[in-house]
Amino acid sequence: MKKLLLINERFGRFSGAEQHIYVTLPYISKKFDVHFVYNEDTNKDSQSLENYIVDKHHYDFNAKEHRAYKNCSELLSREKPDVIYVHKCMNVGMLQAFRDYGCPLIRMQHDHDMYCMRSYKYNPINRKICTKKAGVSCLIPCMASLKRERSDEGSKISWVSYKKQMQQIKVSQSFDEVFVVSQYMKDELITQGFDHDKIKIFPPVPLPKHQLPINTYSDENIIIFATQIIRGKGLDCLINALALVKNDFKLYVFGSGSHKEYCQELVKSLGLQDKIIFKGFVSQEELSEIYSSAVMGTVPSVWPEPIATVGLEFLRHGLPVVGFDAGGIKDWLINDKTGYLIPWMDTEEMANKIDLLLNDKDLVRKLGKSGRSFVNDKYNFENYINKLVAHLEEVAELKNDTQIAI
Repeated sequence: MKKLLLINERFGRFSGAEQHIYVTLPYISKKFDVHFVYNEDTNKDSQSLENYIVDKHHYDFNAKEHRAYKNCSELLSREKPDVIYVHKCMNVGMLQAFRDYGCPLIRMQHDHDMYCMRSYKYNPINRKICTKKAGVSCLIPCMASLKRERSDEGSKISWVSYKKQMQQIKVSQSFDEVFVVSQYMKDELITQGFDHDKIKIFPPVPLPKHQLPINTYSDENIIIFATQIIRGKGLDCLINALALVKNDFKLYVFGSGSHKEYCQELVKSLGLQDKIIFKGFVSQEELSEIYSSAVMGTVPSVWPEPIATVGLEFLRHGLPVVGFDAGGIKDWLINDKTGYLIPWMDTEEMANKIDLLLNDKDLVRKLGKSGRSFVNDKYNFENYINKLVAHLEEVAELKNDTQIAI
């Protein structure tokens, strides 16, 4: 079998990129001998990943560029991969070493960190989504070189190098292909100057769940929010919209994050404590059971979501979705088919559409059935994984044929 070198900052579960690797690696390993280069082991399901790789290499992703280039070049000379598949890696020296090695080179772009110095592509003050190409406007007026980093200990301001950011874009443009998760992300890379023909869409389709509970669409009128509670996810906008809703409802909030306390205070100030319940984290099994009695899911994100896979989960459970038109959400949230796509930050229209669904359970059932059919067709896991693995094989074979011809 050909050798695939997989690059990612973390080994084990952590966030979206790691989940994507966790889901796809068992299938990729059937066709490739996978060697994994990483910087940090999260120790979350790491052992299960070990079953699908030949070897792993701990590497300093924060090394100085010249040292990173030298060490990475030596690693490549020893390993001699047939394909290099890069997920999360921001070190320009490493990226240049991958490019200079000469085998097929693919980057999976999960989010905006390659071309946005703040990584979330919207203004942290007015929350307006940025549509500009990376350049001097990132410095003036955006001042994106000053980035706030939040953690359990609080927040701090860090400095981001404009020069390194622009270097990363340039070297990434020289990759053979870039995989993205939605049409929005493809359009974004084209805006950033990437070759249209190099960009392939491979959405991060979740593993299929068997024997999902049958929806009852309970008279409790349960609405679901289930993701990180950070400012860009727009829970505060959803709360303000729900303050305008005329029908009875219960909003269940699953998850946690740096914006949770603010949102809890907002609920109190609006007198919605009896209607909005913060549930924290629950098991996937319990979450699936709650979905089966809910009437809708919500994705009120105000930052440009690459795709927002939580919406796909809602649709798989037969829940229509109400969400803002932000980023890649419109790939799957289709008006009058899978739910309602609301103009960005229009809380009044969001309230209207929530009321419309709460008033009409037949409409909820119709959209739920349509959404489930849509997601099971367009985001079918078997089709997706077969297409992804076959494409990786094709890239490896095409390069091999070219080398033989030469």
